[in-house]
Amino acid sequence: MSAGMEFFARVDNRPGLAVILEALKYDQDGLVAIVTQDAANKEVLGVAFADRVALEKTFETGLMHYYSRSRKKLWLKGEESGHVQHLVAMRVDCDGDAILAQVRQVKGNCHLGFRSCFSYKLLKTKDGQWAVKEAGRKVFDPAEVYKKK
Repeated sequence: MSAGMEFFARVDNRPGLAVILEALKYDQDGLVAIVTQDAANKEVLGVAFADRVALEKTFETGLMHYYSRSRKKLWLKGEESGHVQHLVAMRVDCDGDAILAQVRQVKGNCHLGFRSCFSYKLLKTKDGQWAVKEAGRKVFDPAEVYKKK
């Protein structure tokens, strides 16, 4: 079997969400990587991780759910900020170990206020060194959104 057929062989054309979720290749912590992309303009918004419960909640509600590795719990994207992600489409890579979620993002994805978490460019300077430059668009003030209540 070629490497590109692994996921499809595990699904074996059987319908149902349970079959698909079972066929995914989760890591040692039971997580799968999800790359989130704006469905309209194809901008990459971020990378997060989901366990099976988070994926089930995503399909049940139509809102992106993840597993927060720092909080060690299920996490609805935007539960604190209101900046939710509405699932438009989902793709799985050929190995079944990564997901591409195309979403409609409300406001910004990044907790630093940017539309995308990929808001920094790595640039080579004139003297041959590498530097980081902010290149993203801020769409909200994190101090206002995440102030303690």
